[in-house]
Amino acid sequence: MKLFLKSLMVENDVAIKPLSLISRSERNAGADEEGVYLMDATYEKDFTVRNSGKSFFLVWKVMQICYQLLGIGKQATQREIFYNILSTSSSYITSQNQVNSAIQDAVAVLLCTRRSLGILASSKGAVVGRLVIKEHGGDTVDCSNLGSSSYPISADMNMKQHFYSDARYILVIEKDAIFQRLVEERFFLKVPCIIMTAKGFPDLASRALLHRLHQEFPSMLIFALVDWNPAGLAIICTYRFGSIRMGLEAPRYVCDVKWLGLRNRDALTYVPATAFTSLTDRDMTQARSLLASKMLQNHKQYKQEILEMLTFGQKAEIEALYAHGYEFLAKFITKKIVRQDFI
Repeated sequence: MKLFLKSLMVENDVAIKPLSLISRSERNAGADEEGVYLMDATYEKDFTVRNSGKSFFLVWKVMQICYQLLGIGKQATQREIFYNILSTSSSYITSQNQVNSAIQDAVAVLLCTRRSLGILASSKGAVVGRLVIKEHGGDTVDCSNLGSSSYPISADMNMKQHFYSDARYILVIEKDAIFQRLVEERFFLKVPCIIMTAKGFPDLASRALLHRLHQEFPSMLIFALVDWNPAGLAIICTYRFGSIRMGLEAPRYVCDVKWLGLRNRDALTYVPATAFTSLTDRDMTQARSLLASKMLQNHKQYKQEILEMLTFGQKAEIEALYAHGYEFLAKFITKKIVRQDFI
């Protein structure tokens, strides 16, 4: 960061210079068992280039806000940063995505993490089960003793809490409704586990918590239960490999997540014929994108699952298992864990 600041000075005068950023493109990305990573290719965002002025300004505006936050020891979510810019420089933005992109650009310029810039991750996830959390302020939360409730995952990715657990597994559930079913049944008392959900596609805070739990308890196996469709596998890949868009930060949020279900064999064995729906054009596009992605090139079982899905031409949701009774879900998960039926 110091080198970046020094590069802005030309004979003691501040110069408006192009910003040099690590390229977040497919061409500049690689993938291995540790996740997605970016290579050395860079590009410049130049204030003088037509149509680049606004995005150039937004990167500087984000860095200004982060400088102010760090100066007063505060943090802000991406949404709060959006409204900050909207209230002071509304002519430069029209959507949250522009600010999100500017934050990623700032990270690429400074080669640091959004956490170190004081940026919080908006969280929608929850956790429950055999996990005790001792907060930084001294309060202790037993996630197995919350009744029908769950513990909201913190947006603060500095993770100053201390964690204690006697669980053997971590279950990552795609859908909140399935998560709530397992909470209601107190599944974690039957199978010693921690259960968490991001309520759909994983937000950064949920990924950060899962990564931290994996670091704290490396012997715990992590299982994912998702719908049998391309989006389900995309969710697993995000937890396991990260994304090119956040390639500079990926190692801080990935961990070895096993695909417990639903998989091809599960769908064909347990899902009634009437519960399948046809793959949409969007599903097929996402499936082909996954097949071509670098992160799956050494994962033949994942690719085979996608190919079988495309051949079958249909998809199924976890809720289809309820055709065998509401109690079947817990039995299904337990049976697959005991039989080590995962990839």
